[in-house]
Amino acid sequence: MAEIAVEVAFALPERQGVISLRVPLGATASEAVALADLPGRFPDLPPETFTSADLGIFGKRLREPSSHRLRAGDRVELYRPLIIDPKAARRVRASAENR
Repeated sequence: MAEIAVEVAFALPERQGVISLRVPLGATASEAVALADLPGRFPDLPPETFTSADLGIFGKRLREPSSHRLRAGDRVELYRPLIIDPKAARRVRASAENR
């Protein structure tokens, strides 16, 4: 069976994991995430962190990760939910700098 090389990336503020995989030709982004065994690599996080995360390829969010077929060299990225809106964070920093 033909395989392609891809990466799966997940990052926390203090650490990250980039897992290189060989997946079957025709594998989806969701399948690659499952094969990467992220719960085993980040045992301190609940498994839902990885099954419910938005996915993207090189910074572009996927609308249908369970049907997006990967190409050789793709990097599947898992996106964590934002804790604070970026605009609100800038306002807070700006007001702190003006004190």
